[in-house]
Amino acid sequence: MNKKEFLYNNKRYIFLLLSILIIGLGFLLMSGGGSDNPEIFNDQIYSFRRIRLAPLVVISGFVLCIISILYNDKD
Repeated sequence: MNKKEFLYNNKRYIFLLLSILIIGLGFLLMSGGGSDNPEIFNDQIYSFRRIRLAPLVVISGFVLCIISILYNDKD
C-alpha cells in the first residue's frame, strides 16, 4: 500500500492549531461586560481589554494562520 502523505508538515499544522487557539482566546477576551438588566449601563463593555487588546489578539491569530498556510519550506 502507498503511504499517504499530508499536505503540510507537522510544524505547519502546529502553527495552524496555535493560531486557531489564539483567535479563540481573542474572542474569549471580548466576551462579558454586559448587564442582565437593560436599565443599568456597564462601562466595562468599553474597557481596554475588549476594545484594544482582544481585537489585536484576534488579528494576530488570523495573521499567524495565513503565515502558517502560505509559508514555503525550503526542503
